[in-house]
Amino acid sequence: MTGQTTGKAIELQQAAVRFGSFQAVHPTDLLIKPGEFFSILGPSGCGKTTLLRLLSGFLDPTGGDVRIGGKSMVGIDPSVRPTALIFQNLALFPLMTIWENVAFGLEMRGWPKAKRRARAEELLATVALSEHAAKLPAQLSGGQKQRVAIARALAVEPAVLLLDEPLSALDLKLRQHMRAELKQIQARTGITFVYITHDQGEALTMSDRVAVMNRGRIMQTGSPDEVYDRPDNAFVATFVGEMNALDGRVGPASEGLALVETALGGFRAANPKGLRPGDEAILFVRPEKLRLLAPGEAEENCIAARVTRRDMEGAWSTVVVEAEGRELKLHLPHGTGGQVPSGEVTLGFPGREAVFLPKGEMSDD
Repeated sequence: MTGQTTGKAIELQQAAVRFGSFQAVHPTDLLIKPGEFFSILGPSGCGKTTLLRLLSGFLDPTGGDVRIGGKSMVGIDPSVRPTALIFQNLALFPLMTIWENVAFGLEMRGWPKAKRRARAEELLATVALSEHAAKLPAQLSGGQKQRVAIARALAVEPAVLLLDEPLSALDLKLRQHMRAELKQIQARTGITFVYITHDQGEALTMSDRVAVMNRGRIMQTGSPDEVYDRPDNAFVATFVGEMNALDGRVGPASEGLALVETALGGFRAANPKGLRPGDEAILFVRPEKLRLLAPGEAEENCIAARVTRRDMEGAWSTVVVEAEGRELKLHLPHGTGGQVPSGEVTLGFPGREAVFLPKGEMSDD
């Protein structure tokens, strides 16, 4: 981190939320480190926004505790918590200039005009909007408005900045640009960022760590590499990135790998959960781990298939194949897709590039 850390730690201790008979968030333990960029990733309705409301103070837990900087926040009003919140709807004041929007929270705290204007201009420089201080929000682009909202949130010097899907209304190129900007701002300020999103790309690109949620439970917490490369369960495996999945049953193990018998044959793969022979399992292999084998070429695991189509997706092509009535996908870098044969092919993958996990709920997103 390049800036001085000013953020505070966040701790959930068996924090839970129930609305009548509906358990929105099951008892949850979670530690977010000071100055960390932490994302909560999950499908709509999984409970991630409810968690954000717990942290912001717009909702109190029905069980457990929420602590920021070591202090319980239960019953503490949002206005006196060391947090600031950026909504998907930026809610800028249309008749105020940009600097006045940024300084609004300081005005509410009784800062004199000269002092709050100086602070607003300092923050506008931080988000590269100095030359727009006297404009109205309607004169700015979507990305510039986003940066104004960030500057306004930073003005009150929060220890924790909470962001509720703030980029979802922007177009793809602007979202990608703002991802980099947010990460740079977080690094400069050292504030703890908690970022809510259903967009895997956002979470994996920006975060120090990611929590994947489903049905009110955190399914896995880890670095983006850990969550992507070493999913802990079937839901995470299928929600984060694309995945080929085959039902199977565990066979004998050797050399750190185990055999899993599927409808397409037996395949050797990693067994991180220590499943025993006879256990039901799901074999997972990412599309980029599959490759087309040349005639006569051998690989540890092989699948006979037939190419059904090729989808050109820019930097890569997705080749869709059918094997025993099952659809599989592999990714090929752009430029190789035109050489894909149109008929029968053999796919291969090394055992250590695949994993099998206990049967469980998979994502349909």
